[in-house]
Parts: sequence; structure tokens; C-alpha cells
Amino acid sequence: MRKDPVGRTKDVRAAVDKELGFDPMVDAAHITVRNVGGDVTLTGTVPSYPQYLAAAAAARRVAGVTGVHNNLEVALPDGDFRDDVKLATAANNALAGNVTVPDAVEATAQDGNITLTGTVAYGTERAAAEAAVAGLTGVRNVFDEIEISYVINPVDVDLHVQQALDRSALVPDGSDVTAQTKDGIITLTGHVRTWAEHDAVVSAAWMAQGVIDVSDELQITG
Repeated sequence: MRKDPVGRTKDVRAAVDKELGFDPMVDAAHITVRNVGGDVTLTGTVPSYPQYLAAAAAARRVAGVTGVHNNLEVALPDGDFRDDVKLATAANNALAGNVTVPDAVEATAQDGNITLTGTVAYGTERAAAEAAVAGLTGVRNVFDEIEISYVINPVDVDLHVQQALDRSALVPDGSDVTAQTKDGIITLTGHVRTWAEHDAVVSAAWMAQGVIDVSDELQITG
């Protein structure tokens, strides 16, 4: 029997609520979930930046979710506050201690917000920089202003992306996903069945040499 749209809306919202409550990495006590046709919005507060990220990841795991807008705010417990100098020092130490992050990347801090700047050659290096500082005590948000600088033939970029997609175990054979390159920016189009497939495609694109940015136009069929 086919469900009515209202019933489906309630089912998706309830499922996201349950997934947030089930995830041990998320304190969902102050999270509100809104759903419009599979487009989910999270509002409220969480006590840490890793929980901010984990909440969005949990919502994306739910069947029927086609988009996630993470409007959560990080409300740090009193004991987790760090002044700007200490937080910036901790962030730069974390960057220096990560072998994937180039020396050119630096961090500054203001009111718990870390801004990353510098230049890297690969998107994976930029992602590593974000991950290196995301779990630090006192972080409320991470703003990534790192630039990717790599000179390569666009034809080679397309080839590298396609090879990365072909290697991915989560991208099914016969997928209609396509990647087009212009000025180092990869535009992904086509259809994927789940958020796991979506994330695998985007991650595969970022792994290719010469990618400056990824424009995600993928559609999730559910």
C-alpha cells in the first residue's frame, strides 16, 4: 500500500530522530529535526564540533533523506572554552603533527572559530587539515580557506577522476555518474541510490590529482 506524502514526511523525520538518538557520538537532547520531502534541516545545539559533524552524518544515513542542512550551533560547556591564543597554538601544533598536511597550512582562532589558510596540492591534504583541528577542545566551527594549487591538463584530471570512481567499491558498475573538469573544478552529475554512494563519489573525485574544487550536482534516488 502506497504511503501518503504526509505519512512519509513523518516517517523520515521520526527515523532521523531515532538515528540521532541511537548514535553514541551525538547528544541529541537539544536537536530539532525538520523534514520537507526528504530535505532535512537540523537546528538547535550540540556541545562540541565533532558532534556537529556527527549529527549531519547520522541524518544522511537515513533512508529517504535527499538533503541535509546543518544549522546546529556548538554551545561549549564552560570547561571547554579556550582563549584564542591557546586554541590557535593547539590547532597549529595539530597541523604540524599531521604528516599529510603541508607546512604551508596555518590556523588562526577567534571566539572558538578556527580559520585555516595556506596552499596545498590535493583536496585530500585540505581534508586532512580540517580533520586535524576538528576534534580539539574549544572548537566551535572550522572555516576552510585553504587554496589548492596544482597545474595539470584537464583531460588528465577527467581520467584520474574516472579511474578513482572505477576503483571505488561503493560506486556500482553501470553508474550514470559523470565528471566534467573546467579550471580544476570537477562537476559531478548523475544519480546515486544512497548517501553512502554519494559520499563515495565525492570522495573519489577529491582523491584525483589536480582537483581544486568539487561541484556536487548528484541526485539521490533513495
